[in-house]
Amino acid sequence: MATTPAEVLQMIRDVEARIVDVRFTDLPGVWQHFSIPAEDLDEAAFEDGLGFDGSSIRGFQDIQESDMTLMPDPNTAFEDTMVEHPTVAIICNVHDPATGERYSRDPRFIAAKAEQYLMSTGIGDTSYWGPEAEFFIFDDVRFGQTANAGFYSVDSSEGIWNSGRDEMPNLGYKIRHKEGYFPCPPMDSTHDLRSEMLLALRDAGVDAEMHHHEVGTGGQAEIDLRYDTLLTMADKLMKYRYIVKNIANQHGKTVTFMPKPLFEDNGSGMHVHSSIWKGGRNVFWDETGYAGLSDTARYYIGGILKHAPALLALCAPTTNSYRRLVPGYEAPINLVYSQRNRSAAVRIPAYLQSEKSKRIEFRCPDPSANGYLCLASILMAGLDGVQNRIDPGQPIDKNIYDLPPEESKTIRGTPGDLHEALNALEADHEFLLKGDVFTPDVIETWIGYKRKKEVDAVRLRPHHHEFHLYFDI
Repeated sequence: MATTPAEVLQMIRDVEARIVDVRFTDLPGVWQHFSIPAEDLDEAAFEDGLGFDGSSIRGFQDIQESDMTLMPDPNTAFEDTMVEHPTVAIICNVHDPATGERYSRDPRFIAAKAEQYLMSTGIGDTSYWGPEAEFFIFDDVRFGQTANAGFYSVDSSEGIWNSGRDEMPNLGYKIRHKEGYFPCPPMDSTHDLRSEMLLALRDAGVDAEMHHHEVGTGGQAEIDLRYDTLLTMADKLMKYRYIVKNIANQHGKTVTFMPKPLFEDNGSGMHVHSSIWKGGRNVFWDETGYAGLSDTARYYIGGILKHAPALLALCAPTTNSYRRLVPGYEAPINLVYSQRNRSAAVRIPAYLQSEKSKRIEFRCPDPSANGYLCLASILMAGLDGVQNRIDPGQPIDKNIYDLPPEESKTIRGTPGDLHEALNALEADHEFLLKGDVFTPDVIETWIGYKRKKEVDAVRLRPHHHEFHLYFDI
């Protein structure tokens, strides 16, 4: 792995790259890029940067202040085998050319500041993260919206809805709703494709540990990544999405990280595992505590549960996210913690009992989130809990859906939609501003963008099911 500009240039020569692709992340969380001839990259580019138009990037600058600079980070260079011509890709930091300072709305900068803030608190010196981003592999997707029509259609050869389709021959291996976890091939029809994805991730420096079919029919999948530090893991999430999508595309299939593309089956989550370490010791570990948790870990959970409605504006940030966060689909809609209960927002994996592996799992996020903002905001909420000794209350290890009404009504739930989550973030974001990790302009821009471009855009359009309900009125 390259760590200096000189080593990046040597990597380019070693792999005989003809193209250098420079990448950065917009505010919603999608990679943007442009490419230059490999021979035109020199060490000066790592000091002077490369210019681009920030006004054309979602969540960035207005047109009158559009000039911005990308500073390549040599630690992130990797060979991109997803494209035809030999290419080395480099992730960049965004700078303001007028001041030379890093740009406040660059998601990567926010993640870096969160790591720095953790060290400044004295609570720990390192945090480790293991997000589990699920996705669907489809064979076909079609959608459209005009003034007089709107529709969507997705398809998968393994979808149970195709059990009666004439496939000449139809071999009958179709996964029933909620039964995709873990049948072997031929029922698991995407096994080889996921293996190719896993191997490509490892070749790109992303330590993928395991892959499997997920619960849903129609090609739901998961590839697990080995834990890493916050900024590095957020970088790996961007590689993960890029490589998985491109491998599928090469096979004539498509991948979506949309949380709930199918009705009446499980959605795709991104359960986020985290722990904090100090001086080489896991500060979440206490063998005498509930589920092996220290008081620090319990307070960390308390912070996450307290701020969860605001967190979800960043961690479950689409209108579609709240089609997933509903009862009946293993959805973590209850703002409690447990060592086993999968409907709880925070879970402590019961099969991991050692100090090294002790961690907490926040189950509400989904893979539509910007990984940099998601991980950073969870850390900030947890640290606020530790600093203020926020008690998460008693764990709930029984089936929440079977609780008597007087007990269940005391349990807080997740927001019902993105509008509610954005309102929560607007009212509760002081914990994110500590250490200037998130800045007011980031919060204001995020809320304004989401309300105008997503909440209102969906709210104002007729829904196809409304015709079923109301056309004959």
